[in-house]
Amino acid sequence: MICFHQLEDRRSSSADLSMNSEEDIMATMTSIIRQPSAFLPVAMSLVALILVLGHVALFGVVHEADEGTAAHIWQLLMALQVPIIAFFAFKYVPQKPKQALLVLALQIVAMLTACAPVFFLRL
Repeated sequence: MICFHQLEDRRSSSADLSMNSEEDIMATMTSIIRQPSAFLPVAMSLVALILVLGHVALFGVVHEADEGTAAHIWQLLMALQVPIIAFFAFKYVPQKPKQALLVLALQIVAMLTACAPVFFLRL
């Protein structure tokens, strides 16, 4: 015969295990996000977004025949992210898949956010 007290102990221990695994994931996540190959693409996307928004704020939406310096810098920032993200994926996805995929999702969202004004404003 099983007492209710024993059932509660089993449930609490399984809750502790799931809590520990979530804590482990978050601890590993913070250690992964501190790697340059993890945070650099996000930072580059933010710089590219600020560059586009700053250019639009200063000069408005101007469709130039020749691309300006801001457009070239934006293109370089976006293009240079690709090899960094690929390096991150090849290095960390096999080691820590859950955490690495979360960081990859963050990188992709940041990249799409930087591309959104260019797409919607047709710059």
